[in-house]
Amino acid sequence: MEFPQQQKPAGDGKIVYPPGVKEITDKISNDEVVKRLKMVVKTYMDMDQDSEEEKQQYLGLALHLASEFFLRNPNKDVRLLVACCLADIFRIYAPEAPYTSHDKLKDIFLFITRQLKGLEDTKSPQFNRYFYLLENLAWVKSYNICFELEDCNEIFIQLFKTLFSVINNSHNQKVQMHMMDLMSSIIMEGDGVTQELLDTILINLIPAHKNLNKQAYDLAKTLLKRTVQTIEACIANFFNQVLVMGKSSVSDLSEHVFDLIQELFAIDPLLLLSVMPQLEFKLKSNDGEERLAVVRLLAKLFGAKDSELATQNRPLWQCFLGRFNDIHVPVRLECVKFASHCLMNHPDLAKDLTEYLKVRSHDPEEAIRHDVIVTIINAGKKDLNLVNDQLLGFVRERTLDKRWRVRKEAMMGLAQLFKKYCLHHEAGKESAQKISWIKDKLLHIYYQNSIDDKLLVEKIFAQYMVPHSLDTEEKMKCLYYLYACLDTNAVKALNEMWKCQNMLRGLVRELLDLHKLPVSEANNTAMFGKLMTIAKNLPDAGKAQDFMKKFNQVLGEDEKLRVQLETLISPTCSCKQAELCVREITRKLTFPKQPTNPFLEMVKFLLERIAPVHIDSEAISALVKLLNKSIEGTADDDEEGVTPDTAIRSGLELLKVLSFTHPTAFHSAETYESLLQCLKMEDDKVAEAAIQIFRNTGQKIETELQQIRSTLIPILHQKAKRGTPHQAKQAVHCIHAIFNNKEVQLAQIFEPLSRSLNADVPEQLITPLVSLGHISMLAPDQFASPMKSIVANFIVKDLLMNDRSTGNKNGKLWTPDDEVSPEVLAKVQAIKLLVRWLMGMKNNQSKSANSTLRLLSAMLVSEGDLTEQKKISKSDMSRLRLAAGGAIMKLAQEPCYHDIITPEQFQLCGLVINDECYQVRQIFAQKLHLALVKLLLPLEYLAVFALCAKDPVKERRAHARQCLLKNITVRREYIKQNPLAHEKLVSLLPEYVVPYMIHLLAHDPDFTKPQEYEQLKDIKECLWFMLEVLMTKNENNSHAFLRKMVENIKQTKDAQCPEDTKANEKLYIVCDVALFVIANKSTACHLESPKDPVLPTKFFLLQDKDFKNDKDYLSAETRQMLLTGKPKTTPVLGAVNKPLTVPGRRIFPKTTTGSDTASNASTNSQLSSAALIKNSNAGTESSESGARENNENPIIKNEDGKKVEAGQNVTPVATTEASPAKRRGRPPKSAVTTTPAVAEKEGGAAAGGGAGRGRKRPADPASDSSAESINIKMSKQQQKDDGTKRQIDLQR
Repeated sequence: MEFPQQQKPAGDGKIVYPPGVKEITDKISNDEVVKRLKMVVKTYMDMDQDSEEEKQQYLGLALHLASEFFLRNPNKDVRLLVACCLADIFRIYAPEAPYTSHDKLKDIFLFITRQLKGLEDTKSPQFNRYFYLLENLAWVKSYNICFELEDCNEIFIQLFKTLFSVINNSHNQKVQMHMMDLMSSIIMEGDGVTQELLDTILINLIPAHKNLNKQAYDLAKTLLKRTVQTIEACIANFFNQVLVMGKSSVSDLSEHVFDLIQELFAIDPLLLLSVMPQLEFKLKSNDGEERLAVVRLLAKLFGAKDSELATQNRPLWQCFLGRFNDIHVPVRLECVKFASHCLMNHPDLAKDLTEYLKVRSHDPEEAIRHDVIVTIINAGKKDLNLVNDQLLGFVRERTLDKRWRVRKEAMMGLAQLFKKYCLHHEAGKESAQKISWIKDKLLHIYYQNSIDDKLLVEKIFAQYMVPHSLDTEEKMKCLYYLYACLDTNAVKALNEMWKCQNMLRGLVRELLDLHKLPVSEANNTAMFGKLMTIAKNLPDAGKAQDFMKKFNQVLGEDEKLRVQLETLISPTCSCKQAELCVREITRKLTFPKQPTNPFLEMVKFLLERIAPVHIDSEAISALVKLLNKSIEGTADDDEEGVTPDTAIRSGLELLKVLSFTHPTAFHSAETYESLLQCLKMEDDKVAEAAIQIFRNTGQKIETELQQIRSTLIPILHQKAKRGTPHQAKQAVHCIHAIFNNKEVQLAQIFEPLSRSLNADVPEQLITPLVSLGHISMLAPDQFASPMKSIVANFIVKDLLMNDRSTGNKNGKLWTPDDEVSPEVLAKVQAIKLLVRWLMGMKNNQSKSANSTLRLLSAMLVSEGDLTEQKKISKSDMSRLRLAAGGAIMKLAQEPCYHDIITPEQFQLCGLVINDECYQVRQIFAQKLHLALVKLLLPLEYLAVFALCAKDPVKERRAHARQCLLKNITVRREYIKQNPLAHEKLVSLLPEYVVPYMIHLLAHDPDFTKPQEYEQLKDIKECLWFMLEVLMTKNENNSHAFLRKMVENIKQTKDAQCPEDTKANEKLYIVCDVALFVIANKSTACHLESPKDPVLPTKFFLLQDKDFKNDKDYLSAETRQMLLTGKPKTTPVLGAVNKPLTVPGRRIFPKTTTGSDTASNASTNSQLSSAALIKNSNAGTESSESGARENNENPIIKNEDGKKVEAGQNVTPVATTEASPAKRRGRPPKSAVTTTPAVAEKEGGAAAGGGAGRGRKRPADPASDSSAESINIKMSKQQQKDDGTKRQIDLQR
């Protein structure tokens, strides 16, 4: 709009007023001015743009109204009326304004703008006039006149500020619409938006202002949406100045740029079309805090529900994902937190996030690993489909995290998902199936050593897996089907959990019994022992001990508390009673003024573990009813995802376990009637479990349930005579446990069975042998004598000393149980019968034990073929060797028989752990471990594990080491917890295993050439296998004690063959190797020994007082070889016969074998070579564990993972031929791939090479000691020499 050159009023400057309106001057009162102005306003309102005559007529008045008198009038009403007139004047005279002066126009528009503040009060009587003013200005777009003014920006800023300040929730839509029209016209029709004007709009988006005036925020939001095309460039310029150029002074809003970006993006992403690339630049800033701010912003933008930014701007998305690996911890943390919203709002981006969350789930920062779990679990709780299996796998991994906080979050998260989707089925069967592994995984954690983990698993089981808050029937249904669906390890874990809780209940019961006794020193000592054991089963053992002492003190003072606790652990306590007792005990120990009470928390932990919240008589009845339904076929088995047979079998297994921990709950006729039905079922496992339940719980059947008794007895007799071996065993034990006239009952079984024994029908012999063995063990006084003739005439002469059938000559070293010949199964049971008979007698008056031990030794010497007629197959021989070794080990658990076991017999037994058959070694080691860990076997049998160093299978060596660790820990703990154990240190202290180990190794059949390096290396390996575990800590100067013990052995002679010089020399050589290993491992071993060791006289005899053995049996070269695996470097003069070389000319030596190369390789190069070999043989590693050294017919996996026999065409895995070092204990490829024909022709030499008679070694070829070498400390000179040798080797 252009301004006119000149506007002259009509009548030569005289002002014309509308009819009836007198002159308006400063001489009249305000009220009169208002009255006259209202008439003027009415006149202008009625005029339109076409009234040319009136426009000319009232031009003077229009100019007059813009005078200082009106614009600066103090009266509010006057100003409002004048503003209305001026607005109409602009409307009437448009497009040409009657005012020519720029300054005047500026004053007028600033005046009008000031009047718009009156819009704020909608209840004002003048509001309609203010609204009219706004409407008029908006409709005419009067402010557009200002574009021609130089300082129009000031007017617009004032206008925008005014409108944003006055708008409120009392305004209707019309007001907001006119404001919007007024402002949008200025933005859209102008040449651009200045920074100051932009600030007046954007400031309303800042959170602080947004919260103060929501309507102003909405107005700004709508304005930006409407003007997006025009204002986008101005916004881009602003952010470019601040973000890229760093000019924060361009605006007061510079510090709020990220808040503004978030708001603008929410309003319309197009507003930030040019800004997003600038954020990518900021993401790569060197300032960690700046990156953090950008990440926070983008997290909100990408994570917003309807945001499509990730798909529209892939470069920015990829750049943002890169921040998951940021060096700055808070940045990584922010990214992980963002992932939760992203997964919930944008499932399509889960694939992109998965890889980055995988890396962060292994982040070194605990908080980040924790938040990864929270992120995944929160998304999963909202909808399981939002998280893929890989994401759930990350949570699964973190259940084994090193930090308790992370483990706890992972376990609790998985528990919540299980309860929601598997227990409550909130998303159907498909979702439940997707996470069906959770139940098993959570229970597997019970295997962890940490007591915190165990307690949390117990809590999860009680609250999430089988919620104790459910009514009994629903609760037992949960348990019944959960138990049926668990895997084997989870079942074992759950059984162990109940066992531990029951053990703890027993400890508390014993503690309460001690409170009933008179106060005494012995009583206090016993109490202290119980308290320490209880504290070990609670978190934070140190604090737990103090709190348990305090709790014990409170128990002693408060009789009512003791009564409540006795009720809680009573076998008859119901689940409801238990809850009341826990509540009452907690109330008594609560102190209102104490906000946190760690003592009470610890007591709660104890109460949670001992309270029977799941199982009582009512619960057992409910379980039995479910079992009956499964038997009848009326249960919901199929709906729960299990077959009826599985439900019945697992249901009985569950009842069997509970019969150990809650026997009293089974005492009802209804329960026993159901169990009798199970006894009649065809499923052998079901019947066996039912018998065992009767055995555990039926103590009152004879006195209270005569009808059950009369039905049960004939069934037990039938099972003992013609049931399966397991049923027969349980039936005999059941009769012995629950009937008063057990002698009569057992005799009725013994006599017909003993008369019907027939070795010609071995299939019918197994069950009778089992029954007879257990009867003779349970009632030795009654049946020991008649048993002796059966043993002499039938068991030994007729059964064990005769081979009636010819075994299968397929060459296999082991076959499955169902393929073993009945005759061998009968022989195995015959060996067990001998042991049970002796274990029942517990004396050797008749010298029967000596005869039995000689028989078992002969079985081992003959490798299982006692008759040596070669009728028996190799796999059957393996079974008999295992039975014989296990029998000697079982007899050694009884002191009277242990004393008569000779060193030779002990060695034969121990060497079974080096048997050629993998399964024999595996089962024997397991039996050995279980007996040792229960402290049933003498300490000398722990030495047998040293021989496991020769096992060619890595997994077996690792298992043996774990067994050693466990046994040594158990013995040390036992000594700490039992003060009386100090009197028996010789039989308990783990260090005392060393003399037995040295003696055993000195008599190793493979140790034939005492000075040969390879044999000495094997001895060193075996010694180190044990000593490494023993010497982990130097408690009480134990290293010096070990040294002293070995030195003392060197001053004795071998009791097994005291006059044999060679045997004694081998003993001393083993001692020297042991001293060498100890000295190189420990610098403290040369200190003074705390006490003088005691040596077992059964193995070592003292020499004359004058005898002193100070000879060094290991040469310097041998020591060097044992230390580094290679001989000492040859001096210069010693190389006379070596070929001379021209300087600079390289010699290429002939290709050597692996052993030759190994002898020249340095320690480092050997380790590298071992790693190479490991990689090159990766394809064959998996075959080690199953039948690698049962190599007469091994099973090898081909590339498809299918099993094929070695006789078939198998493409061997490519390996490095000229490997410089071999892996210790690994059989050669020729041994692994030997065909049955070749193996049979060679007589199994590859498997048992170097073994003496009566002992078959696994494949154990020459191996490199450094592959799993001892970490031996070397002097600086040795290291220097070694470095020189390495250089020489490299030059070659």
